[in-house]
Amino acid sequence: MALDPRSLQWATLAHKSLPQRALVTLLREFQDPGAILAASPAQLSRHVPANVAAAVLAPVDENALEATARWIDDAEHHVVAWDDTDYPQALLDIGHAPPVIFFVGRRALLNRPALAIVGSRHATPQGQANAREFAKALAAANLTIVSGLALGIDAAAHEGALGTDASTLAVIGTGADRIYPAGNRDLARRIAQTGGILSEFVPGTPARKENFPRRNRLISGLARGVLVVEATLSSGSLITARWAGEQGREVFAIPGSIHSPFAKGCHKLIREGAKLVETAQDVLAELGIGTSASASRATKRNAPTPESPLLAMMGHDPVTIDTLVERTGSSADAVAAGLVRLELDALVCALPGGYWQRQ
Repeated sequence: MALDPRSLQWATLAHKSLPQRALVTLLREFQDPGAILAASPAQLSRHVPANVAAAVLAPVDENALEATARWIDDAEHHVVAWDDTDYPQALLDIGHAPPVIFFVGRRALLNRPALAIVGSRHATPQGQANAREFAKALAAANLTIVSGLALGIDAAAHEGALGTDASTLAVIGTGADRIYPAGNRDLARRIAQTGGILSEFVPGTPARKENFPRRNRLISGLARGVLVVEATLSSGSLITARWAGEQGREVFAIPGSIHSPFAKGCHKLIREGAKLVETAQDVLAELGIGTSASASRATKRNAPTPESPLLAMMGHDPVTIDTLVERTGSSADAVAAGLVRLELDALVCALPGGYWQRQ
């Protein structure tokens, strides 16, 4: 197919990483990206500082631009720019929106009502189950689920929304031609087929640490609110929640055990004003969206029915084997064996630091 010159022009501007205010000024004066790229030094200098004019005039690395052109020259790949009618309006409303997003998937999802679900990459099985069920119920209520394609909570949220019409959007911190982490490649393939993958970074951009906090503003910006499922105090999902607050989005958090490090980030958010939620219905009600009994039932965090004295002694907080020895009066070997049996029955799971918890 013939390469779309307009898409390549927008992508070329993206390679130049111009300051947003300067780019807006240039677009106002020159009307389209091709005219900006064709402008003379004198024409550019009348409207923007010398350093910006120099950046516009500087050549883009030939190999990098060729790689971008190859990516664009695929009917399933899209360059969605500020002047496209289906550029996400939600991003335009927050300021500092990228002039171009590189997108694979269903463009119709870019302007549907959405909710972001984020959390720890090292999530507990219960946390992943919560993310999956909340995503499924909220997507069934017509909210597209937005997340960051990370391991743990993000992946579970994407999986929960797949198969619904609202589906899911993955906002990534690499070029749209790269999937990070590699373990989520199959998930990314499924998302691209029925949902969407978007990036503000030009094709070929590798995984860089500084890109991920930056992409978090797009996760929150695309959504009406952000739900944090599990988070430690150092979790990047707290950055997404902070962006949400600054963008005027709602922030929701699921509480957990006072002893679990994966609940401490959520508890911090709740203390700071995030809405405590236990069901998808809580989220929908806060957003003013019609709720249903099925949405509530789908995300009730029911504890498993105790099937042994050991499970009953565990309670609902993370515990160590030593604690269970004290509570049950059994030997450490007996407790360890009992925990293995419960783990095989998917009733408990091991946590970092030698702790165990109900699933």
